[in-house]
Amino acid sequence: MNDSIKILMLKKAKLFDQLQESELNQVARSSQLKRIKKNEFIFHNGEDINYVYLIEKGKVKCGLETRQGKILIKDVLFDRDILGENVFSGSNKRMEFAQAMADSTVIMIPVGIFRTIISRNVDFAAMIMEIIVTRLNEVEKRMHNFVFKKAKERILDFIVNTGKHRGIRIGIDECLINHGMSHKEIAYLTDTSRQTVARVLGELKREKIIHFSPRKPGKILIRAMA
Repeated sequence: MNDSIKILMLKKAKLFDQLQESELNQVARSSQLKRIKKNEFIFHNGEDINYVYLIEKGKVKCGLETRQGKILIKDVLFDRDILGENVFSGSNKRMEFAQAMADSTVIMIPVGIFRTIISRNVDFAAMIMEIIVTRLNEVEKRMHNFVFKKAKERILDFIVNTGKHRGIRIGIDECLINHGMSHKEIAYLTDTSRQTVARVLGELKREKIIHFSPRKPGKILIRAMA
């Protein structure tokens, strides 16, 4: 693919606004564009860390698998989010997996180039560290919520936070979210069960806090964000 097209794709992400033109050219020349089908893994736990990824378009979940086979979904990432950015752990192996939740397109940036630019560009390095710290704080917050909040509160938090970050405002106080997740995937993110998610969403609908169609459960209308 033409480097100029890749530069345009990179510039759509706020993170890469911090790069000089020469740095953008360097990333574009060395990077690859890859299309990932739904449910295909971008990388697995234990793989060598060779690339950092920018999601040009799509939806990707990142998570861990315990020795007992339990899955912990750490985050769900969307268009223009960076993925696999924590390359400073001291290990050359991935500590998590990344799997596409929809057909996606990613820009694969060689980890050596990524580290070089971080070492030279203070503003870019600061933004990367902010992303890493924010994601670690989100995991810590989930642990806190698991201990101190009931399942219904955690699911409600998921809906509200998704509305704030990914929702489309409708009218004065309504918000439409198109999360595109199954009840099982929401359960992973809220540390509940699929049955609990289905029950709580049904309760919230009957209470007229949210609305969704049985035909399109991946879309939820929040009736009053307040």
